[in-house]
Amino acid sequence: MIDVLRNSWPLLFGMLLLMIGNGLQGTLLGVRGAEEGFDAFSMSVVMSAYFAGFLFASRSVPGMIRRVGHVRVFAALGSLVSAALILFPAFPDPIAWTLGRLVLGFCFCGVYVTAESWLNNASTNDTRGQALSLYMIVQMSGIIIAQGLLVVPDESGWLLFVIPSVLVSVSFAPILLSISPTPAFEATKPMTLRELYGVSPLGFVGLFLLGGIFSAQFGMAAVYATEAGLGLGQISLFVAAFYVGAVVLQYPLGWFSDRMDRRVLIMGTAAMGCAAAVVATAMGGNFTILLGAAFLIGGASNPLYSLLIAYTNDFLDAEDMASASAGLLFVNGVGAITGPLVIGWAMSVVGPPGFFMLIAALLGTLAAYAAYRMTQRAAPAVEDTGLYTPLTPAATPVAMEAAQEYAIEVAEDEEEDRAA
Repeated sequence: MIDVLRNSWPLLFGMLLLMIGNGLQGTLLGVRGAEEGFDAFSMSVVMSAYFAGFLFASRSVPGMIRRVGHVRVFAALGSLVSAALILFPAFPDPIAWTLGRLVLGFCFCGVYVTAESWLNNASTNDTRGQALSLYMIVQMSGIIIAQGLLVVPDESGWLLFVIPSVLVSVSFAPILLSISPTPAFEATKPMTLRELYGVSPLGFVGLFLLGGIFSAQFGMAAVYATEAGLGLGQISLFVAAFYVGAVVLQYPLGWFSDRMDRRVLIMGTAAMGCAAAVVATAMGGNFTILLGAAFLIGGASNPLYSLLIAYTNDFLDAEDMASASAGLLFVNGVGAITGPLVIGWAMSVVGPPGFFMLIAALLGTLAAYAAYRMTQRAAPAVEDTGLYTPLTPAATPVAMEAAQEYAIEVAEDEEEDRAA
């Protein structure tokens, strides 16, 4: 781990700055939207646009990189991010903000694809798993740190938009001055949705549901907190709690994942998050309970992403994992686009509790479906299952394929050890 950090720290530091900027803008827009008089559904459209841009970029950016190269794509998209962040306070209109979020989603995905390509290229078979773990920790840490910046005094109304713009601009320096050219990669053709569902119905349905849950956290948590009447300091802590839970519970759940029937763990983890959301719906007036619920929901939903991918891999041959991962990313992306829209509609109908009600419904559905799938086929033997590799729901095709590549390498090493 120390060797990975020593070799990749400029890239990881640059990504930390990028994630601070991205984490701040999402929460900030949720707060400022309420100040501008935008209703919950209008804000849900704004927030959903980010995930639409992200999904489109995950399909198109690899082609851009093949045409003009990693460095040009990274610099161009990063510059657009910096510019777009400044324009939000200049045009406080739902349509303008929706277009801005669409651009941000596209550009951030492209930046992540490029940075992850460099990170993967710099990793060896022995260090790839450690590099992915460090990358996930950096991503989550950046979002958590960003929430602390929300309380910076901003009488002008512009400062909190300038800060992420500057952070994004500064992040280019350590990355572009430290990396070496990376060979262009070929985009993997995804499995058809029918084929993917046939391989793992639970993985397919679960990742669609998780797309909505994660986008609700990343896009609508600040909208909920603002409509619930929380102060800036409380909003900061509330949003951060989702990601603190994700970091704290990711590895314990991963340890269990490699030692038991993953469907049981998926069912139990989803049920835990569902119960936390139900409690928050009923007792949301207590801020301590809100923090605890956010911690448990984030701690359930983020590891569930890696759990479902690992479970799907258990039914795939190694040569099919890359094409399956592309399809799973697409399914998750569609869920992420629809999640804020449905939650925004629910909040417009029943008020702020609609946020937790929909999260409870999504996690409860996942737990129930996992229980149902246990009646449909036997679980593979624990010793025949693949490795759990921690990923965030914001993973791009590069990170996903790197994780799959690592899982394949570990499986091959274990097979060689058994044969010896």
